[in-house]
Amino acid sequence: MNLYPIETGNFKLDGGAMFGVVPKTIWQRTNPADANNQIDIAARSLLIEDGGKLILIDTGMGNKQSDKFFGYYSLWGDHTIDRSLAKFGFHRDDITDVFMTHLHFDHCGGSVQWNKDRTGFEPAFKNARFWTNKAHWEWATNPNSREKASFLKENLLPMQESGQLHFINQEGSGFIENAELGFGIHFVDGHTEKQMLPQIQYKGKTLVFVADLIPTVGHIPVPYVMGYDTRPLVTLTEKRVFLNNALQNDYYLFFEHDAHNEICSLKSTEKGARLNETYTFNELF
Repeated sequence: MNLYPIETGNFKLDGGAMFGVVPKTIWQRTNPADANNQIDIAARSLLIEDGGKLILIDTGMGNKQSDKFFGYYSLWGDHTIDRSLAKFGFHRDDITDVFMTHLHFDHCGGSVQWNKDRTGFEPAFKNARFWTNKAHWEWATNPNSREKASFLKENLLPMQESGQLHFINQEGSGFIENAELGFGIHFVDGHTEKQMLPQIQYKGKTLVFVADLIPTVGHIPVPYVMGYDTRPLVTLTEKRVFLNNALQNDYYLFFEHDAHNEICSLKSTEKGARLNETYTFNELF
């Protein structure tokens, strides 16, 4: 097995929304805001090369939305998914599986693109199976008012219409091992229904792709919960359980949204789990 961090693009989000009830005087120590109160955000995917499979975890925003849409998110930097794949000698047509932690636009927008004549949309990875779970798919395609702006039908329906959509077998919440894809999955419900966090054994270490359970190193303390979460009290419990497991089992956290830190380890303190060390992917592996 080989792993590769894939940078799909950077953007910005409102710092207050990202930290909920946590005061700015506290969160800006780890996530400094610009003049518009926005903080740096990454859309970092992870590519798993395992035997004949090439599995991409999440795909970023993509590029098919309007300039007005992207204007809300202050895009910055020059990362693209194609350049990141090419860096490691891959092309999007090589991808066999796209695993989506959840279906908010900043996690799955890159899964779908315009067709050649821009009359409609098509899967952006023509040879891939697209993986979600049935409960989350139903949640996303019949969205509540709070999340409706994050679940965009043009990001979702083309995957189903192409016949490339597949569901992870899952019952309830918690942790499962998925033999077909070759890694474990944590199911969490606080941010959105049945978000999936991959857990991968790699070179003697346990790496967990923490997606929107812990967006940045600044979100490690249990009460630091995003204003975007649909069930913040559930997130509190899920984070506490996850972080306890992380400490007991020496998890390394792979960050999707931290623009300045790729991976971290944790340490136990009187206040609970806290940041220990940060690493680039190449430093750790």
